[in-house]
Amino acid sequence: MKVLREAVLLVNTYSFSIDVQKWKSIKKKEDEKRLKAKIAKKLLSVLLATVLVTASLTACGGDGAETTGGNETETGTEVDDTVPVDDAAGVDTPATAASVDFEDGACAFVKMNLLKGTPDESLLSVVDFNGSKALYVENVSGKSMFVGINVSALVGDKIADISKITMDIGTSRADGSFSAVSGYLYAYTGENNDEVKGDDWSVYLESANPKTAVFDVSGAGFVAGADNYIILSKETDNNTASAASLYIDNITFLDASGNVIEADTSVDFGSPAGFESSGKDLSNLCVVTGAVVFEGFEKSGDAWAQDGLDMPQEILDALVPGSVVEIEYTSENGDMWIVMPDSAEGWMRVGDGNNGAAYINNSHNIAQITYGQIAEFCGDDVSTWGARMQCEASGAWEVFSVKVGQKAPIYTVGNPVVFEGFEKSGDAWAQDGLDMPQEVLDALVPGSVVELDFNSESGNLWIVMPDSSEGWMRVGDGNNGSAVCVNGKCYVTYEQIAEFCGDDVSAWGARMQAESDTAWEVYGVRVGTALEMKMVNNNVAFEGFEKSGDAWAQDGLDMPQEILDALVPGSVVTLNFTSESGNLWIVMPDSSEGWMRVGDGNNGTAACNNGACQVTYEQIAEFCGDDVSAWGARMQAESDTAWEVYSVTVGQAAE
Repeated sequence: MKVLREAVLLVNTYSFSIDVQKWKSIKKKEDEKRLKAKIAKKLLSVLLATVLVTASLTACGGDGAETTGGNETETGTEVDDTVPVDDAAGVDTPATAASVDFEDGACAFVKMNLLKGTPDESLLSVVDFNGSKALYVENVSGKSMFVGINVSALVGDKIADISKITMDIGTSRADGSFSAVSGYLYAYTGENNDEVKGDDWSVYLESANPKTAVFDVSGAGFVAGADNYIILSKETDNNTASAASLYIDNITFLDASGNVIEADTSVDFGSPAGFESSGKDLSNLCVVTGAVVFEGFEKSGDAWAQDGLDMPQEILDALVPGSVVEIEYTSENGDMWIVMPDSAEGWMRVGDGNNGAAYINNSHNIAQITYGQIAEFCGDDVSTWGARMQCEASGAWEVFSVKVGQKAPIYTVGNPVVFEGFEKSGDAWAQDGLDMPQEVLDALVPGSVVELDFNSESGNLWIVMPDSSEGWMRVGDGNNGSAVCVNGKCYVTYEQIAEFCGDDVSAWGARMQAESDTAWEVYGVRVGTALEMKMVNNNVAFEGFEKSGDAWAQDGLDMPQEILDALVPGSVVTLNFTSESGNLWIVMPDSSEGWMRVGDGNNGTAACNNGACQVTYEQIAEFCGDDVSAWGARMQAESDTAWEVYSVTVGQAAE
């Protein structure tokens, strides 16, 4: 690294003696210090490329390299960041310039992913950092950060040539302290934006902050025209009073020969497939069917301030047993509940944690309060609830919409049988489908569900049984039962079909079809056991349960007292995860009943849907006994493919 120090000294010396006339010719009167730094970057980048090659050769065949306390790259080579890195207007850009340096202030091609893991709704901006401009990703709630960058939008068809991605990553905390942070680069590649978990990165020394991260994506499978993107994650130093924020600069896309691929930074992030395709976050919640919108309920307030409206007749009519009030909102502390100020029982909060607890999703932007919760505190007679409904939170809040409808469970399919060939489409009110093969007929038993993976303009879909002995029959259309349609999936249960076509499957006719009230397309159909995702509130976080493993490998933690206390009848263990197969379950290795898998399909089946896995107290008790003290100290996760768990909670399921 002696060569590098000499190179930096040379560049600094040269930058101070650069042609004065060239500076004077720049009409923007840019700050002299900043311009020198920018020119220095251009010269330094050429030297660094040479030094990195030399250092690489030394590491492979030499005695090792001298370190200087500069910035260490992911390859183990240290880079001195005392010279700022930036572009300069009016200065020729060499071939080693960054693809994206943020000097133009543009960052519309970046977007936070709020579906992966337990995400932070971080704020994005371009700021001055380390002598140049950089993207600032401000952590606002102490959670993991997932920064999406649309690479296809930036480089177009050249994305197929990308072999390596480098970027400078810095970190800071609001209290000025330093702590080590780390994460991964996830690439979403191929025609379907399949996830490829790539290299990790870290900034673990205060003297090496920022640090240049190098990601090998030569085998990731980027393709032209597929809207591929990457996500840079920060998955440590979370749940603290002053979690680390990030600075990202000098993103460089390199081809196999080391040439820089130019980027168009004027583009927007867009809507690449999979980034938000899971729709709204319904974690911990139910689906609300037959919803009636509470018109005009766009309200806001400070902490502990209430505001709302008198309930119109259609809302009062919708408030019946089995109904749910759903609120879309934001609040400083993530909470939300309702206030019934004119109740016969008196001015009443409902869902605030004292009078029941609202069901709130992981994104803290949807809250649900059931009819049963309101009735518990305001009485069973809706006419005594008073005319007015208000909202409130413990921090400043804003409500965007309120609606009331019937509670419907979110399903997932256990032991699925694929209905081969059911890729059909049609216009509004047009039906198409197939005769049911024997394996599908065999799977249609009490407790089963038909799952259709679909898209339609209205978001609606249902099935048609044209040859039923009861006659040509729609099922799930809102008249003959209501299908549960959520995030691109439609679910119709055996019981719904049996209600209108009879209990004898042989009388249902040979054919099953799909239909919608708008143009529709079905991509696949499965039939299997109906597993319900539970509504859960009063969640207790299992701190530190961020684990991963290969297929059939288990990892976990000893359960702290607060988790043991939360494991009571009616409780649910929820694991937010990814796995290649979409499966996950828990292992209780120290149970008095012996080493025990729970939820693997043999000892019960965990409900896994949209990145969440749920295992109920009752499932654990069935195989480990009713006495929680006999379950052993440790809980682990496992899957039949490579897996990763981002967070674990234990909460109470809705009745």
